[in-house]
Parts: sequence; structure tokens; C-alpha cells
Amino acid sequence: MTDAPHLSNETPGGDWADRMEQTVLDAALGLAPRLGWNSRMVRAACAACGLSLGDEELLLPNGARDLAALLSRRHDDRALAALADIDAKSLKMRERIAAAVSARMEAGAAELEATRRCAAFLALPPNADLGLKLAWESADLLWNWAGDTATDWNHYSKRAILSGILIPALTMRWFDGREAAEAFVAARIENVMAFEKWKAGKDFDAPLKKAADVLSRMRYGARIPQ
Repeated sequence: MTDAPHLSNETPGGDWADRMEQTVLDAALGLAPRLGWNSRMVRAACAACGLSLGDEELLLPNGARDLAALLSRRHDDRALAALADIDAKSLKMRERIAAAVSARMEAGAAELEATRRCAAFLALPPNADLGLKLAWESADLLWNWAGDTATDWNHYSKRAILSGILIPALTMRWFDGREAAEAFVAARIENVMAFEKWKAGKDFDAPLKKAADVLSRMRYGARIPQ
């Protein structure tokens, strides 16, 4: 789903690679506010960690894109750690999603300036594909925490909708503050709930549902009718 390299801990050097990725990311977070999120920042972060240019190319073949993916995953992990203290089953579904999105937004607040630089980097046209992939990955993790077990077309539609909320919500959190972002999320969730209620019983999305059902069967190994 992302460009970031992931070496298994079962492979030679896997432990070193995983540790060094996080070490370089820590260095990058300190440098990004001054240098921006770019190749110059990557080189400086790697140099600060004692890595040669050859080591850098091996560890981060996609440079700043790889570090952006690592940062997004770190924020995902931080959000899930915060959500671990919440009993999702005690909340209504809209409350679960609101809590999940809020936790994900706050996950990057500790290194706000660096996160802003990374967000600006992902907003550039050459990196938009990565930004979308990372948003989908985050949405998937948040829906899983919320208790979603759908394996049919709803699995994909829910993640697509939440990705569409996450991207602008995170942008607003980084640049406009928490209050504006929380208000935006609340409004969007209300819009989604109203739309779901309106379309209940209608079959205008039948073609999309059929296509997503096929994707679901492919993903989960069920037989696809010929």
C-alpha cells in the first residue's frame, strides 16, 4: 500500500533496518521544520545517524516518500494506542468514528511543524498517490478499531468515505487548529449519516456494489462465479 520498505525481522538485517528507519525518522522530525520535507532533509537526517549515501539508498530507496509513510504509520500506531483506553462497544458508531478520527488527528500534534511539512509534501501532485494510499491505510485501521467486520462492498465504501474525511480533516488540524478540524469532522459525519439514511432501500448503487463484491471475493478467497 505504501512506498516505504519493510524488511522482515526474519530476514538478515531486518531488525537493524526497522530500528534505523525509526532513528532516521526521529532525526528527520527535528530537521523538517527548518529544511522542509525533501531530499535535502533526508540526506541530513541520514548523515546525522551516521549513514553513508549508499546506506541511505538501501534503507530509503524512495527518500522523502518513504519517511512520509513511516511517519503516517507512527501516527496510526499512536492513535490506536490512545484508542486502546476506549471501549468502542460502549459508543454509537458515529461516536466511535468521531473518537477514532480525533485520535488520529492528535497523533501528529507532538511534532506539529514537521507534520505540517510532511502534509505539504504529500499534497504535491507527484506525491498525491502516496497520500491517498496512506489515508486508506489509516481509515482501514480506524474502522477495524471501531468494530467493522464487513467483507462485502461495504468494506470498501466505508474506507473510501472515511479516507475522504481524513485527508481534509488532518489538513485542517495541522493548519487551522483542533477546534476547526473537530467541527469539520462532526459536520461530515452528520452528512454521511443523513446520506446513508436517505439511500436506505434504494438500489442506485447496485453496479458499484457488484464490483466491490467481486473485489471482496478476490481479497478473501471466496469463489468468484464465472
